[in-house]
Amino acid sequence: MRFEGNKLKRRIISDYVFNGMILLVSTICAIPLILILYFIIRQGVASINWQFLVNVPKPVGETGGGILNAIIGSFILVLMAAVMAIPVAVIAGVYIAENSNTRVAKLTRFCAELLQGVPSIVIGIIAYIWVVKPAGHFSAISGSIALAIMMLPVIIRTTEETVSMIPGSIKEASLALGVPYYKTMLSIIIPSGFSGIITGIIISVARVAGETAPLLFTSFGNPFVSTNPGKPIASLPQGIFLYAMSPYKDWKQQAWGESFILLSAILVMSLLSKFLTRRWKIQF
Repeated sequence: MRFEGNKLKRRIISDYVFNGMILLVSTICAIPLILILYFIIRQGVASINWQFLVNVPKPVGETGGGILNAIIGSFILVLMAAVMAIPVAVIAGVYIAENSNTRVAKLTRFCAELLQGVPSIVIGIIAYIWVVKPAGHFSAISGSIALAIMMLPVIIRTTEETVSMIPGSIKEASLALGVPYYKTMLSIIIPSGFSGIITGIIISVARVAGETAPLLFTSFGNPFVSTNPGKPIASLPQGIFLYAMSPYKDWKQQAWGESFILLSAILVMSLLSKFLTRRWKIQF
């Protein structure tokens, strides 16, 4: 009995020690993120005002100026990239999950994994060679293509994993009732995995929304508000890069403001995805 009691105590102590180590490691991992968020919020809030949001940048030497061109440009770039990447990536992810043992599915999965490890600056150079150089000028289209390429592997892998976790009995029941295969996938399988797919989309958007390197070779930047996809366009990451590298104090402060706006946009998208996911689950 004493031996069993000592063994039980050792297990309890081991459990406490293990839980304490997990809590410690989690705290250590969270500290850098908390410090980064705190520093960006503290430095960026001071730059935020109405004029900062509705004006375009001013020339060197003039005080004031804003980031309206960068806000509109980032929205256009990410929106165009999402329109290009999401349908292709979701279809590819569903195909891989449904035909995981075929040669095409294995090759697609391998390409997605390989593409996920390609540096963003390399993707920017590829987009430059494919689009910018033949066209002879920078454009929003070339920037969105580079961002779409970066979005593909994240959405493909997330969609594949999500669809793979859906019980096969759901699809079998739908097919047994005479529902065509394509309707089963569109009306049953994809909606059932909507939460996971949306998570992958949000992760991919968050990744590309802060990318600077590909845009330096593609969209290039624009000091004015531009909505023409065939022309150079501004973006928040590129503005942060240029302002942070400048020797002017007011431009550096604007870089902090842009960082805060970009961080806030990603947070809003995450909260919106949670809300839409809950509504979708209630509907289905």
